[in-house]
Amino acid sequence: MAKNQTNEIEINIGISTEGRKKIVEGLSRLLADSYTLYLMTHNFHWNVTGPMFSSLHAMFMEQYTEQWNALDIIAERIRALGFPAPGTYKQFNDLATIKEVEGVPTAEEMIRYLVNAQEATARTARELFPVVDEVNDQPTADVLTQRIDVHEKTAWMLRSLLQ
Repeated sequence: MAKNQTNEIEINIGISTEGRKKIVEGLSRLLADSYTLYLMTHNFHWNVTGPMFSSLHAMFMEQYTEQWNALDIIAERIRALGFPAPGTYKQFNDLATIKEVEGVPTAEEMIRYLVNAQEATARTARELFPVVDEVNDQPTADVLTQRIDVHEKTAWMLRSLLQ
């Protein structure tokens, strides 16, 4: 096995180091958006009140649990590509397109925030497709496709509560 100058085993999966780095930059943004969405959803689960409390409390729990599990999938893909995954609040804050929510919004406002955050996370995943296609990275494309499907479906379900 070939080793590079830092004595690490070189990665030879058919994607150049530069290609892997570009993918990881996009996956890191997706991980940051996903973590921010996870935290927002869990926060809303804890703090929702009002006539829709029971259904929203349960729905938010289902959503943050799914989101929590997705974090590992994204981070492990970053690691498989040979780079460290971001894992601090500062890194997530710097990388995320989703901003934290201040205070405790009403139940309806929570739903609106979550629709926007779900859609933003889907956009972040979708933006990475040209890079993934260019370097022929099917495993990352599979992760992105799955994440987009979840976020678009969840946004639709949340929007349905506002009609």
